Amino acid sequence: MKKNGWILLLFVWLGMLAGTLVSRWLQDAEGVKFLTRSLQVHWSPSADLAVFSYDLNFHANVSLLSIIGAALAIWLYRKM
Repeated sequence: MKKNGWILLLFVWLGMLAGTLVSRWLQDAEGVKFLTRSLQVHWSPSADLAVFSYDLNFHANVSLLSIIGAALAIWLYRKM
């Protein structure tokens, strides 16, 4: 299989998604609160130029398990 950036991006996205799902499943467990606590990231660039204007919104909830999932996905990608 030929490696490229899009496959890596897909792997990282799927790894973060899997980590987030595990984080939600373990949310009620007392012993792993440090893994399931999430940080909300918000970024919204906007500009109003004379010809056009734009407004983009980006929201992400990142937990330690989602970062671990992304790292595992990168490791799996490198093993391919």
